[in-house]
Amino acid sequence: MNQKKHLLYLVDASGVIEGVQLSPELWRLVEKTVKARAAELNGEDNPLNRPEAMDSFKEFMDAWDFRYPYDPSVTCPQCGAHADDWQRDPRHPFHLKNANLGGLLVFHCKQCGATVRKKHFRDHVATECTPAR
Repeated sequence: MNQKKHLLYLVDASGVIEGVQLSPELWRLVEKTVKARAAELNGEDNPLNRPEAMDSFKEFMDAWDFRYPYDPSVTCPQCGAHADDWQRDPRHPFHLKNANLGGLLVFHCKQCGATVRKKHFRDHVATECTPAR
């Protein structure tokens, strides 16, 4: 691949690089990686930058028909962070990433970055945790 044909540095009057222009061929080769890294740099990959899944949580609660009362407490098995009520705790240590009618609530622990899943089954709740990368 001829670098001069596929890669062009855009510089200001002082010669400082302002940007880079890629040929369509080169862009196709690197697009996925570049977009992922750009999202990282912009903070877009941080779940805390996304709104909580409150509409899905409302649907989950509206359809609640399990044999036990809903328990709003969340504990992170990774770091021990805890909230008796994840919505009302003034520290709000957990961010609701996902909720669904199947009984799954997925939280992001703000203290350690782990993913905490509360799986609501007919007669019990199971908690799983995936440590942050």
